[in-house]
Amino acid sequence: MTSSPTLPGALDDSATEQLAAFCKATGDKLRLDILRVLRSDSFGVLELAQIFGIRQSGMSHHLKVLANAGLVCTRREGNSIFYRRSLADASSHWRHLHEQLLSDLDALPLDAPMAQAIAEVHGQRGEISRQFFARFADGTPAQQDLIAHFGLYREPLLDLIDSLALPANALVIEVGPGEGGFLPDLASRFDRVLALDNAPAMLERAQQQCAEAGLGNVDCLLADALQPLQLPAADCLVCNMVLHHMPAPAEALQRFAERLKPGGSLVLTELCSHDQSWVRDTCGDLWLGFDQDDLARWASNAGLIAGGSLYMGLRNGFQIQLQQFAKGGDR
Repeated sequence: MTSSPTLPGALDDSATEQLAAFCKATGDKLRLDILRVLRSDSFGVLELAQIFGIRQSGMSHHLKVLANAGLVCTRREGNSIFYRRSLADASSHWRHLHEQLLSDLDALPLDAPMAQAIAEVHGQRGEISRQFFARFADGTPAQQDLIAHFGLYREPLLDLIDSLALPANALVIEVGPGEGGFLPDLASRFDRVLALDNAPAMLERAQQQCAEAGLGNVDCLLADALQPLQLPAADCLVCNMVLHHMPAPAEALQRFAERLKPGGSLVLTELCSHDQSWVRDTCGDLWLGFDQDDLARWASNAGLIAGGSLYMGLRNGFQIQLQQFAKGGDR
């Protein structure tokens, strides 16, 4: 008995199996809402269960169905696993279907209860970080130096900033200046410097640093950079080793982009993704570094264009990434 010939353009079994898994995963409203929630953030299974008000076991089932269809993937943060949306597989016959689904879902606004539930999870994350730093009234805990002392990346960071085409009267915002160690360098390069920190103890140390150095062009403000603020648009925004303390990194990049003038630059110093979970308790980190592709994707979603970058391996096994992103448009 001979087998039937394959017709030109016919799909093999694997392709139709992929479509069946895709249709199963997307044929459920809750699973579609999970994909909407994962648009620009990653969440643990317990966080997702909290957002949707269901048991962990039920959420795990839905995530497994989505994973089998290639719609979500995982990344490990120490002992925790976080779920995020998967990019469409370029080799898949159904890639355009995948991309169209996510695009159409993203066009739907989140309803108020869902947005509030997400905000509550972000608030819980942020509270963990605030409680950690509130314990150190004398400034940044020395444990931070166990990861990456500022002196290790100061010169490359300055070289990156000096390579930017900035106007003579440029304004820079530094988010999370800590004890203010970088403010003298910024004050010598920019006409005006705004330092934003939501930790009073940290801001007090930064103000003291500015007073001792006689920095008349620096204003230290007790403020949350992610909240609405009446501030002038900046030519440059600098964020050094702060993003891994923020509850929603992708949202943070969106807020940073909004604070820039057209043509302005975001300069970001961060840890590359790592598996040293001890930094959560010792240094108050919410995230174990970031994958370069995730940062690039979040920046692109915020309307930023990737520019210069530099990667530095440290002797303690950590790796630092310096990234510059430009906001589209002319000054």
